[in-house]
Amino acid sequence: MTAFARRARASAARMHPELSLVSFTLLSHLEDRGGCRATDLAAYYTLDKSTISRQVGALEKAGLVERRLDPDDHRVQVLHLTGRGTGLLQQVTDSRRVAFRERLAGWSGPDLERFAEYLLRYNAGAPEGEAP
Repeated sequence: MTAFARRARASAARMHPELSLVSFTLLSHLEDRGGCRATDLAAYYTLDKSTISRQVGALEKAGLVERRLDPDDHRVQVLHLTGRGTGLLQQVTDSRRVAFRERLAGWSGPDLERFAEYLLRYNAGAPEGEAP
């Protein structure tokens, strides 16, 4: 698992120099949720608020994320991807798909099915609310 995580970090850096694995993960989360509060990110990933604040600050500075007032509660700011953030996330996602296709190209159909089943089983075993 350590080797897998190490390769994931290295691969994220190769696919786009601006986007670390953490940045990619946060941007993906914001896209999946249609935006959320920084405190929601901290809770979901069980990270300190100051850690999320630094990460979000870097994403804002890069023009990938923006804060908007919550339409239901104007005291709350919700993080959303900018157009640039959406485009960059799509670019990295496309690059990752190509890399996965290349890496799995020689696998048989049954091997791919077993691999997919094992990944689903692994992810299903995570405690509720915990990031895989």
